[in-house]
Amino acid sequence: MTTIAANLQAVENRIAAACAAAGRPVADVTLLAVSKTWPAAAVREAAAAGQGAFGESYVQEAVPKVAALRELCAEWHFIGPLQSNKTRAVAENFDWVHSVERLKIAERLSVQRPPELPPLNICLQVNVSGEESKSGCAPDEVLELARAVAQLPGLRLRGLMAIPEPTENSALARRRFASLRELRDRLMAAGLPLDTLSMGMSHDLEAAILEGATMVRVGTAIFGERHYA
Repeated sequence: MTTIAANLQAVENRIAAACAAAGRPVADVTLLAVSKTWPAAAVREAAAAGQGAFGESYVQEAVPKVAALRELCAEWHFIGPLQSNKTRAVAENFDWVHSVERLKIAERLSVQRPPELPPLNICLQVNVSGEESKSGCAPDEVLELARAVAQLPGLRLRGLMAIPEPTENSALARRRFASLRELRDRLMAAGLPLDTLSMGMSHDLEAAILEGATMVRVGTAIFGERHYA
């Protein structure tokens, strides 16, 4: 078994244990392998071990990688900050976008999504920690944004995403994840059919699953420590 395959198995075991602790079926949680900064060879290795969904954050790096790996039929998720001048490349090459925080970005993705492709799955990024430096819309702005995005052609609003401020306090981590779940529940009560909570990473996936995560974004625990250029 390769290192990446062994790491994937270890992460899947953590997910299964967290689901058992939460009283949830393991099928409720999708593992998104965050492959940003890693070469196509690493993605191939993970795919050979059974991983099917991959997350990227940098458009210029991701688009050639997606093209080089077409034969994998992988599901590609864009999870990084998205600027207006990069929306076309994302609309044409990805299956999901987790980081929509402004209506303008969603409108551009809608117009630029090729009509022959299925609707682009959208999560709205929410700043649940209130950090000034963190991307994401404010919780009290989400309902209005969600209603507008849900009306756009070529898109399918799926749910919410958050990257809370890192903390060693597990109770605080759970409260922040719970706040996103409660926000999702309020949107559903308002008539928005959401099914996705994208939250939890290598260091806190257990807390996220205990609070209802349906998708965890794990990079370091699968591929190793990143070395940024």
